[in-house]
Amino acid sequence: MPVKKKSFPKGFLWGSATSAYQVEGGNLNSDWEALFSSKAGAACDHYRRFEEDFDLVKSLNQNAHRFSVEWARIEPEKGRFDEREVEHYREVLQALRQRGIWPLVTLHHFTNPLWVFKRGGWENPATPSYFASYVRYLVTHLADLCDFWITVNEPTVSAAEGYLWGRWLPGKHDPLSAAVVLKHLLQAHQLAYPIIHNIQPDARVGLAHALTPLKVPGTDRVFLHLDRRSIKWAGKQDFIGVNYYRSIGGVINLPKSDLGWAIYPQGLYQVLNQLKGTGLPLYVTENGIADADDDQRADYIADHLFAVWRALREGADVRGYFHWSLLDNFEWAKGFEPRFGLVEVDYQTMERRIRSSARVYARIAKQNGLES
Repeated sequence: MPVKKKSFPKGFLWGSATSAYQVEGGNLNSDWEALFSSKAGAACDHYRRFEEDFDLVKSLNQNAHRFSVEWARIEPEKGRFDEREVEHYREVLQALRQRGIWPLVTLHHFTNPLWVFKRGGWENPATPSYFASYVRYLVTHLADLCDFWITVNEPTVSAAEGYLWGRWLPGKHDPLSAAVVLKHLLQAHQLAYPIIHNIQPDARVGLAHALTPLKVPGTDRVFLHLDRRSIKWAGKQDFIGVNYYRSIGGVINLPKSDLGWAIYPQGLYQVLNQLKGTGLPLYVTENGIADADDDQRADYIADHLFAVWRALREGADVRGYFHWSLLDNFEWAKGFEPRFGLVEVDYQTMERRIRSSARVYARIAKQNGLES
């Protein structure tokens, strides 16, 4: 593998990521579960099996884990907060910390409470304030266990999938609606940022941006597709979360994932190298591959970590890498067929099985980070 021993800085975070709706199961108050034709249902039963899953995280030499809290659980009705669900997420955080695993919590990962959807979702100009109220309540109750937050995951993806391309709820094909939704998602971050810092002055707060290099045909120029502007428009961020999977356009004859996504590790280097000009710390908050046979994932991980190392060597302040995903999970409109997990899940029995690629990642983490 191209990643050399001891080539990453001390304190680098080695982790994996999940999101609540995709793995927990039983999210009955979620808009997606209530209204969309493709549903997560029981998902991976992570809601009940999180301690078992965190034992796997620990066994794979990971020192960090990114997960999301389900807004629909915390606030199932407008203004009514469920203390039992808050306690559940406190137990999740305690389980991570007891295992020496640093938590990174995402406050919004695509799904909404049904009551938010019925009020117009993110087209409603009041929704950012609804979100801010939820954030204030939740962070107040979790602040002693976590100080590392992503407010919104991939705002441009939410806007495009639901309101421009119509593949997700609410299934619209309206560029104006997509622009309004993106504006409101970024406003939600702008409201949440000072709320979190008022509760936790030393907190780290940012967004996770879907970033893809787009090569200009016939030139050596590469620019960041779609979410580059949202980084600027989002306002204050303590770090930039980079979600990177593939290349689009301009690069031919690349190997493909099970979803047909072009595998282009150099693109992650290009993204990180461009972002170093922001002066902000960078975290790769998602990077992964749909690979049911697990015959590409080990090389995918090593090659993309080599790209991170190259960017580090050239001055990018990259502080962590979270592989997507810890578990096979529900992949939105694509259902359960894509297999992104370091850990295979049998959806009938819920049995977990560590893939060989996960052990490769574990060796890299141990050699490069955990012994520093």
